[in-house]
Amino acid sequence: YYNKLMTEVLDYKYYFAQGGDWGGAISSWLGFDHSAYCKGIHINIMIMRDSKGVQSEEESIWLNNFKKEQVLQEGYRSLQATKPQTLAYSMVDNPVGVAAWILEKFHGWSDLKNDNLLDTYNINDLITNVMIYLVTNSFNTASWIYYGRREEGGRVMNTDGRKVEVPTGCALFPKEFLAWPPKSYVNRIYNVVQWSQLSQGGHFAAMEEPSILVQDIINFVKAIKV
Repeated sequence: YYNKLMTEVLDYKYYFAQGGDWGGAISSWLGFDHSAYCKGIHINIMIMRDSKGVQSEEESIWLNNFKKEQVLQEGYRSLQATKPQTLAYSMVDNPVGVAAWILEKFHGWSDLKNDNLLDTYNINDLITNVMIYLVTNSFNTASWIYYGRREEGGRVMNTDGRKVEVPTGCALFPKEFLAWPPKSYVNRIYNVVQWSQLSQGGHFAAMEEPSILVQDIINFVKAIKV
């Protein structure tokens, strides 16, 4: 649908895609499935996985550490992946619950200045983020994407030996809670042409460090010949 929007509705001849969080997966599939129109992708998260798994000691160390680091995140993911509707019923009439569910992640997944949420984010931006779920009554639809991935898959894309062939820019923010694998692993899934290890920022890079992210995207797009 994104490709149809860009090419048929908006009538662009080509486009680039950028994504963090779930957008990292969506951008990856756009580059994989629609390379005739999507001329490059820029991602600041590594969600996709290699069908053949880790293939070196360095990659094995990353995977073992990754699993240990993710233990405290499993409840959040598993609940949405298995019982999203039950969770939604407890949230849609509970603004404090929605705020707690969302802001806890902003606190835990960010590169906080002075360990203070409001030294990193504008309070109105945080309130707006929470209110989008409440006003549109979309907490349930937002959580169902976890259920959908468990049912349908979509995290492993190179099962037939193919990878994302369009140029790919990777922006590695130091406090991303989903730690990036070594570049050798990423290269088996993407055609990496830009690998930026950035000095600050976390999971919500577009809100935390917008100028750093935008500049990295600009650098990437400028280097691509269309």
